[in-house]
Amino acid sequence: MVNRYITENGLLKTADPCTKGTWISLVAPTREEIKNVAEELSLEEDVLRAALDKEERSRLETDEAYTMILVNIPYFSVEAERELYDTLPLSVILTENAAVTVCLDDSPILKQFSEGKVREFNTSMKSRFVLQILYRVASSYLSYLRSIDRKSGVIEKTLHRSTRNEELLELLKLEKSLLYFSTSLRANGTVLEKLLRVEAIKKYPEDADLLDDVIVENKQAIEMAAIYSGVLNDLMNAFSSVISNNLNVVMKLLAIITIVMSVPTMIFSAYGMNVSLAGMPFAQSPYGFAIILGIAALSLIVAGIILSKLRIFK
Repeated sequence: MVNRYITENGLLKTADPCTKGTWISLVAPTREEIKNVAEELSLEEDVLRAALDKEERSRLETDEAYTMILVNIPYFSVEAERELYDTLPLSVILTENAAVTVCLDDSPILKQFSEGKVREFNTSMKSRFVLQILYRVASSYLSYLRSIDRKSGVIEKTLHRSTRNEELLELLKLEKSLLYFSTSLRANGTVLEKLLRVEAIKKYPEDADLLDDVIVENKQAIEMAAIYSGVLNDLMNAFSSVISNNLNVVMKLLAIITIVMSVPTMIFSAYGMNVSLAGMPFAQSPYGFAIILGIAALSLIVAGIILSKLRIFK
């Protein structure tokens, strides 16, 4: 999908092809769309396809005809009723006449720009546009990290009484997401450090301060990801032991029930054997059944007292 925007009189409007100072947004573009945009801007198609590879690394690439900033952005999806946190490549390509963004998904970060929710956004100020995107990328990481922390807190509450593996698997999924985030944030940080040496990006006086803010936000996200990852790792180790202990408690209870019930079971089994009634105590008594039940009940009480004295119930 290809959309073209231009800022006129402070308002974002749809632009025509080949209009100077436009923002061209490519979201999961087709081959034909890539070819048309590449011809319009005199770019190689491979430059536009770079962000379509989900495993593409963050990097800064400069050429006489363009400057490309490729970073990994966070995204949230639901697949097969499972919530997933992952990262996607996003490239911003600056040419003489336009700024081009390429992404595999219609990211909320770009939607903020296309819906006119970003203050002081102007398509003709391409270098500032890059920094505004990068700032929102770092802010999005912080937002997603807080969401992961809240989810881990909810899972922690259920782990105290759990004997299943589902909660641990959920924590493992969150830890995997944090690993993706940490790797992408460090790679993005390298790109940001390189941007400090690119004078074209700091074209306007305010841009240098904005770039510093982006770097600070990114570093904060890296630190948060490292902290949350360490907390989750310790949490998983602790609660794997808790789950094993909870299972041991259940098995202990079942063992106690088995031991206590085995005593009256032996009595009832003995009286259930097909032998002569003359050799069975209380067989001729009209109160024999009640007596046997009483003996069985007494044996339950005695077994319970013995196990209690041995502190089995604690």
